Amino acid sequence: MTKDEILERIARIMEETFEIDAARVTPQAKLADDLEIDSIDAVDLIVQLKPLAGRRLEPEAFKAVRTVGDVVDALHNLLNNPTPA
Repeated sequence: MTKDEILERIARIMEETFEIDAARVTPQAKLADDLEIDSIDAVDLIVQLKPLAGRRLEPEAFKAVRTVGDVVDALHNLLNNPTPA
């Protein structure tokens, strides 16, 4: 999955789950400041992203996430660097 495809999915999730206009969901958008995503919403977002990753998402992978682009990068890394079973 490309970063653009991940961004599209995140934008759709943000629109459906948090009623945020998908046009506002850009890589530069800050989750807290621009999109008003708080820590509880962030957990909901991770839950929504789990099926996309096809496995459990570790919160540590998202600790440094501040922007939508950070979420895209973290998810892209998880999808392209699977951990051994």
